[in-house]
Amino acid sequence: MYDLTGFQRDLLYVIAGLDEPHGLAIKDELEDYYEKEIHHGRLYPNLDTLVEKGLVEKGQRDRRTNYYTLTRRGKREIDARTEWEAQYVDA
Repeated sequence: MYDLTGFQRDLLYVIAGLDEPHGLAIKDELEDYYEKEIHHGRLYPNLDTLVEKGLVEKGQRDRRTNYYTLTRRGKREIDARTEWEAQYVDA
């Protein structure tokens, strides 16, 4: 996870917290968090990067809608990151 941007890590966390979210649901969650608009040109290339890295799987809900889920590797990466952060941040 060390080679991901902060935005990509946030994408992973949102996907982990939702049940097979589609792109617009992910976008809505991040816009609420960032308190600004997330453009499609930023969202989808970063989702594709996570798929290419094997952290996220992309499935097709219908002809126009994809959904995203964490892979086992993605879950392990989040768990490892959480353990690493716990060393430095008192929860």
